[in-house]
Amino acid sequence: MCIYHLPYWILMHGLLYFHLVQKCDQFSADLFSTSSAPRQLPILCNSTTIENSKQTRQVTDDFCSKVWTTCQNVSIMNSPFAASLKGQAPTPVKSNSTKLTDLWQSQDDFCNTFGGAASGDGSVCFAGEPVTLNTTEPPSLPGGLCLEKIGNGSYLDMVAHPDGSNRAFFSNQQGKIWLATIPEVDSGKVLELDETNPFLDLTDEVHFDTQFGMMGIAFHPKFSQNGRFFASFNCDKQTWPGCAGRCSCNSDVNCDPSKLPSDSGSRPCQYQSVIAEFTVNETASQPSQAKTASAKEVRRIFTMGLPFTSHHGGQILFGPKDGYLYFMMGDGGGTGDVYNFAQNKKSLLGKIMRFDVDSTPSAEEISQLGLWGNYTIPKDNPYIEDKELQPEIWALGMRNPWRCSFDSARPSYFMCADVGQDHYEEVDIITKGGNYGWNMYEGAHPFAPPKSPGKNTSISSINPISPVMGYNHSEINKNEGSASITGGYFYRSMTDPCMSGRYLFADLYAGAMWAGTESPENSGTFNTTEISFTCAGNSPINCALVPGSSVPALGYIFSFGEDNNKDIYLLASSGVYRIVRPSRCKYTCAKENATDLGTPAPATSPPSAAVMLTGSYKNLLLLMLSFLLMVVS
Repeated sequence: MCIYHLPYWILMHGLLYFHLVQKCDQFSADLFSTSSAPRQLPILCNSTTIENSKQTRQVTDDFCSKVWTTCQNVSIMNSPFAASLKGQAPTPVKSNSTKLTDLWQSQDDFCNTFGGAASGDGSVCFAGEPVTLNTTEPPSLPGGLCLEKIGNGSYLDMVAHPDGSNRAFFSNQQGKIWLATIPEVDSGKVLELDETNPFLDLTDEVHFDTQFGMMGIAFHPKFSQNGRFFASFNCDKQTWPGCAGRCSCNSDVNCDPSKLPSDSGSRPCQYQSVIAEFTVNETASQPSQAKTASAKEVRRIFTMGLPFTSHHGGQILFGPKDGYLYFMMGDGGGTGDVYNFAQNKKSLLGKIMRFDVDSTPSAEEISQLGLWGNYTIPKDNPYIEDKELQPEIWALGMRNPWRCSFDSARPSYFMCADVGQDHYEEVDIITKGGNYGWNMYEGAHPFAPPKSPGKNTSISSINPISPVMGYNHSEINKNEGSASITGGYFYRSMTDPCMSGRYLFADLYAGAMWAGTESPENSGTFNTTEISFTCAGNSPINCALVPGSSVPALGYIFSFGEDNNKDIYLLASSGVYRIVRPSRCKYTCAKENATDLGTPAPATSPPSAAVMLTGSYKNLLLLMLSFLLMVVS
């Protein structure tokens, strides 16, 4: 099904109503296929479709006769059934007419013009129900991913510059952000980034360790006008006075911090998770011209003490459609989420949160809602329907979400990788109010959590959403016996046209990468294929290889990145790598030479939960919409 935000007429009980948005039949998409040849209006089915048409075989009754019987005496202004639209019918009985009986001599005349069956030339007919078209297989995967190395630095995050230029921001775990210029694909040039001149240096505030550091950066959608950006990092309250927030282990979630076991010698909630706002308005007259930013915080958005030293996610992203800030938070650490934080609706651990950072809350609002900082709650957050949820929560049941992204072509596809514990690594499509199962499930597999001092959740009390992609630990790193997923992006560049539309993700240990192909499109069902990768022989920076193989020695794959041209990057411990044309690595892609290397057209959105039309007039409503869409176009 598809959704068109176009006016259409609804016929009901002899009256015409004007509506703005409604489901339309999949068949109407056929009206918009690119063709320079004249195209007739779609026909109304009056016989069975044939085997070699585009339309899946389906038996139909005489729908054209139904349309005549239902509509013959109904007035329809600007009727799509006018004789002139088909160019092959006799002159209407009356001029300036609005009824079918005014336009056509008889039912036979009407159906001789508008009736028919699908044919082998690719046309379809409309039977009053959604038309199912034969699906076509996506192009075959190339032999592997071809990479070029364009930088030697090790970074944790990459964000394309909001001004749409060929620049991007890179940040490392220690607490620095750099502004870099990205070379054109196939230019043979390297990333222009001056390590000695960071855009922002927060190393005095950031606590850096294996599990801690600067975990994410996000630039306001209107950064080019307002100069606002945000950093997510960890701090140590024993070394920095500005690191002071409430402990996430508290009586509201049935947790007593005095009873928490020692974790690597740290005290409970000694380490905090922080989101802070910064600006470039003090260093440049125009935000897009800024080369540095002030390290002085404009506003503390969020501060929360962490119960243990692991599983605290930390990525932040702005929603491309709603403009709200999303914050990914793990379950706080500990084997099996012993305090059941991820399922506890009063805890923000093991959650994806959603903030409005364009409004400043009053002191009364902060106190009344128990907010953790200076943000407000979007009015459509899930707590509106589920009063047990903390108002910040967008989704729950996460173990440690590590790298999430919105599909640039279909923003409703919000993808998050969630790190597993013993057996399974997963990729989820995040939806409003969704529960992703941890710690009752690891992936789609039931998990037996330890007895929780904070009370266990009954497995029968939740309706978990299963992952759409993932892999078992046993499939990789057999020698190390461990695995950790790194989420990626839908590939929307045409640099590698055979990879277009597939979701890429990897394992942290760089032993494997996968491409997920959705089939059928917009179904939420994915087939995953492990895909090999190598470096181009003419890479701007030579790639070191794993001894005895042609596999580049990437080290750890920390993150993926996407630039304004939709090219995809791997941020690894050994450097920055970009996906380039398959032929540079002698991989074969049949579409490479025939495809324009520009930005691809946006894809359609996935099916929504819009209400379907029902009743005796449904068929006619869909018919009217399909025809009028053609007329409008």
